[in-house]
Amino acid sequence: MDTLRPEDRRRTMAAVKGSDTTPELIVRRLLHAAGYRFRLHRKDLPGKPDIVLPKHRAVIFVHGCFWHQHPNCKHAARPTSRRSYWDPKLDRNVARDARNLAALEEAGWRTLVIWECEMGDREALARRLAAFLEGGG
Repeated sequence: MDTLRPEDRRRTMAAVKGSDTTPELIVRRLLHAAGYRFRLHRKDLPGKPDIVLPKHRAVIFVHGCFWHQHPNCKHAARPTSRRSYWDPKLDRNVARDARNLAALEEAGWRTLVIWECEMGDREALARRLAAFLEGGG
């Protein structure tokens, strides 16, 4: 049940950052600690990926579960109020993400999406990143 007043929700949503989010910083720290070097938010690539590793021809998106509608995730529950606003907005996000991933893959980039809810187990996340970058995932 939604208990936020409209003005509180507005303030909360206005505070949402587009880059340098905590999950993104976690992934960047793990990559850096493992010796990987990368670029951030390259505007010349579809979707302006969060992390670009040109040497590995790989990009990583760090997605918030709500904003990008992580399938089967409890954090991706859609609001029950103002459905006429939220449903199309979130559907557009999902469609845009799919288009960007397809365009990157067609251009020869390997892609990985890391979800916000995956930040809890840092060791598993580090293993997943290494497997992806070494060609195994």
